[in-house]
Amino acid sequence: MVKDEWPEAGELVVCTAKELKTFGVFATLDEYDGKEGFIHISAVATGWVKHLRDYVRENQKIVCKVLNVDAQRGHIDLSLKAVKEGQRRERIKAWKNEKKAKKWLALVAASANIELSKEELGTIELELVDAYGGLYDAFHEILRGGKSVLTALGIKEEVADAINEVAIANVKLPSVQITGYMELTCPLPNGVDILKAALKKAKETIKSEPSDTNGLKLECFYIGAPKYKI
Repeated sequence: MVKDEWPEAGELVVCTAKELKTFGVFATLDEYDGKEGFIHISAVATGWVKHLRDYVRENQKIVCKVLNVDAQRGHIDLSLKAVKEGQRRERIKAWKNEKKAKKWLALVAASANIELSKEELGTIELELVDAYGGLYDAFHEILRGGKSVLTALGIKEEVADAINEVAIANVKLPSVQITGYMELTCPLPNGVDILKAALKKAKETIKSEPSDTNGLKLECFYIGAPKYKI
């Protein structure tokens, strides 16, 4: 989302390098309505910088740390060298995810079932960002919780339906694999058959009621009596 306020000192921001000078780089802040910041040559990289283009090029997307903000003068001091590689990757990933989520929201406006003005769409975006910190996280929460997540924010039923449909069609929840071991015993003569039937029923229940298990997939392996791997 494009913000019309000013960034805070210490914040990591996605920028576009615009103009390279002998003393530093002018860059626009992509998420702050194109506000301009400056990276002094001493903040480009550690050590002596002989050629700026060895580190940054015009129109390159970069991640900078905000050092100082003077809103009255319209000055934003940035640092490129203060951002570690891992931070840069994570920040770019988050920025791309938000751009993707913004496209998902645009699909809602294109729905044949509803009519939304640009202002109404912007209001919905602000509500989702305020509630979940970002559009991308909001869409994932919608996929988990359904349209009730939206109606709880006061969003109209028909609009909530359209957003929910877009979430179902476009969002994929991340998955993790969890492995566990257990010991199962049954003192009855046909204990083995009882255990097999119980495990089979558990697996069938998960398959037949996916809405109650949040997409859980279960596999069970026999290791050796009485141990099983799940």
